[in-house]
Amino acid sequence: MSKTVGITMGDPAGVGPEIIAKALAEMPVEQRLLTRVYGDIDMMRAAAGFVGADIRFSEERNPTDGAISVDHSPTPGGIEIGKLDPRAGDASFRYIASAVKSSVSNEIGCIVTAPINKEALNSAGHHYDGHTGMLAALTGSRSSFMLLADTRMSVIHVSTHVSLKDAIGRATTARVLETIRAGYNHFRRIGVQNPRIAVAGINPHCGEHGLFGTEDEDNIAPAVELARAEGINAMGPISPDTVFYRCYSGVFDLVVAQYHDQGHIPMKLVGFDTTVNVSLGLPIDRTSVDHGTAFDIAGTGKANHVNMNAAIAYARKLAGTPRIIAQDAAL
Repeated sequence: MSKTVGITMGDPAGVGPEIIAKALAEMPVEQRLLTRVYGDIDMMRAAAGFVGADIRFSEERNPTDGAISVDHSPTPGGIEIGKLDPRAGDASFRYIASAVKSSVSNEIGCIVTAPINKEALNSAGHHYDGHTGMLAALTGSRSSFMLLADTRMSVIHVSTHVSLKDAIGRATTARVLETIRAGYNHFRRIGVQNPRIAVAGINPHCGEHGLFGTEDEDNIAPAVELARAEGINAMGPISPDTVFYRCYSGVFDLVVAQYHDQGHIPMKLVGFDTTVNVSLGLPIDRTSVDHGTAFDIAGTGKANHVNMNAAIAYARKLAGTPRIIAQDAAL
C-alpha cells in the first residue's frame, strides 16, 4: 500500500488552501515527498504567499527539487474568497473525485480532506450530505461510518446527517451491529488488540425499561449481544449522559453514538481543535478536519491549522498499513 497522503483543497473560497499551506510549511522534508495536493496550483501558490509559507508547488508527480506535488484542477475565474459559489462547490467535488481515483489505484494511501461547503456542493448539482456520503458513492460502497478521533476519546456514529426523527429509525439492530464491527476493526488496525467498545443508548437512561421508549431494549441491546457473540468486547446500551465521561476517563476506547449530535457535542467539547474525522467502511482511507469552510475569515491568513496537522498525522498512521475487512470481526 502507498504511504503517500493526498490532501484535497476543499472549497476554494474557504480556508482550505491556507490551512494546507501552513501545514505543509511545518512538514518535515521527508514527509513532503510523501504528500500530494489535489486542487488548484495557482490558488495554493497564492495561499502560501499570504500566509508566509516558504514552499513551492509542482505539477510533477514526484518532484525532485523539494516542491510539493499538485494534481492540478483549475478553478473558474471570478470566485471570490469568503463567498458561497456553486462553481467553488463543483471544484471541490472535482478535487475529491481525482483523489479517490488515485486512492483506488493505490497512488496514494490515504486522503485528507479540507472543508467543503455543503450548500455550494449541492447548488452545483452534487447532491450529497457531505464528504462521507460522497466518498461512499464514488467508491460504490453500500454504507460508511463517521469516526471522530481525539487523543482521549473516540466516537463512531450509527447515523450522521439526517433528522433526529430519521436517526431513531435508522438505529436498527443490523446497523448498530455494523457500526460496532467497523469501530472494532479500525481499532485493531491501529494497534488496540481488544478494544473496549461502549454502545450509547438512544433514550434517556436507556429508556428505563420501557418508561421512556423501547428502542434500547428492542434494537440496541440485541446488537450488543450479537457483537459479544462474535468475540467483540462491546458493552451496552449505556446511558448516554454518562458514557462519554467514562470513555474520556479511560474506561472505554470507543463509544458508539446513535446519532450526529449525540456524538459530536462531547467530541467538540473536549477536542474542538484536535478531533479528526475518519471515514470507515470504505475501500479507501480518508481523514479530515472537523470544521467548516470559515468563510468569515477565509483569505485573511488567520485560520488555525492545528486540526489539519492532526488529520494529516492520523492519515500517516493509516497510509501503508493493511486494512482489516469486516469478516475478520470474530477473532
